[in-house]
Amino acid sequence: MKILDGKNLAENMYISMKAQTDIMDKKPCLAVILVGSDPASQVYVNNKKKSCEKAGIRSISIEFPYDITESEVLNKIKELNEDQTVTGMIVQVPLPSHISEEKVLYAIDPKKDMDGFHPANLGEVYLSKDKEFLPPATPAGIVAMLEENNIEISGKEVVVIGRSNNVGKAVAIMLLNRNATVTVCHSRTKDLAFHTKRADIIIVAIGQPKFITGEMIKDGAILVDVGIHRIENPDKTSDKKFILCGDVDFESVKEKVSAISPVPGGVGPMTVASLIQNTLRASQ
Repeated sequence: MKILDGKNLAENMYISMKAQTDIMDKKPCLAVILVGSDPASQVYVNNKKKSCEKAGIRSISIEFPYDITESEVLNKIKELNEDQTVTGMIVQVPLPSHISEEKVLYAIDPKKDMDGFHPANLGEVYLSKDKEFLPPATPAGIVAMLEENNIEISGKEVVVIGRSNNVGKAVAIMLLNRNATVTVCHSRTKDLAFHTKRADIIIVAIGQPKFITGEMIKDGAILVDVGIHRIENPDKTSDKKFILCGDVDFESVKEKVSAISPVPGGVGPMTVASLIQNTLRASQ
C-alpha cells in the first residue's frame, strides 16, 4: 500500500514556487478575508499565511467582526479588486448567515479568485485541460497528487462520491479532461457499492466519517479521501479524547488498496498548496 503523502508533496511545491518568486521583481500578494472568529477558520487562515511565506508570496489578512454588514464586505472586495498590489484574494467560508456567499463569490474579480470558485473560472475548467488557469483548489490538489505519484488517469474507471460544485463536480470534469471514465455518485445514488466495486480510483467527498469500507472496493483500488472529521476516540485507553478521520474507514480498506491519501496529511495540504499555486500563476 502506497501512502499518497500530500504534506510532503505540498512542501516540494512551495520549494518550487519559492524559486520562481525569488526572481520576480513584484512579489505576488494574497489577501485573505475572514469574517467572525470561527476557530477552524482561524486555523485555516493561519495555515495559508505560513504557506505563503514558504512560497515567497506576500499575504495580508482582513478580519471583520461577525456582525459586519454584507455591504461592507462587498465594498472591501471591490477595493481589493481595484488594488494593483493585490494579486488575488479568498474569502474564508462559511460566512455568517446574513451574508450571501453567492453575492460575495460573484463580487470577486475572476482574475483574483484564487479559490477558483467564480463561475468564470469554473467555466474555463469545464472547457478543457488547457483552460484550467485558476481551477478550484481541492480538485487541483487531488489531480496533482495523482499525477505526481505517477498514477495513470487516462482510461481508468473513476468514481467520485459527492457532487458539490467546488469539489465533486469540478474534480469529475478535471478527470474527464484527462480521459478518465467518470461516474459521479451522491446521496441519491442507488446501490453505491455497485459503482465503487468496479472503480480503479475513488474520490470520496461525501462528508460522512468512515463511510467507505473495505467491502465496498475492489482489490488494488486507489482511494483519495477528501473528508476530515473530529470524532470521539474509540480507544478508551488512550489519553486522546478525539481523533481525526476521513470519509474512508482507513483500517477497513488498508489491506485492499494499492494507494490511499491519509487524513490528516493528504488532500488538505494539497488544497492549500494549490491555492498558493493559483496565486503565483495569476501573478505570472
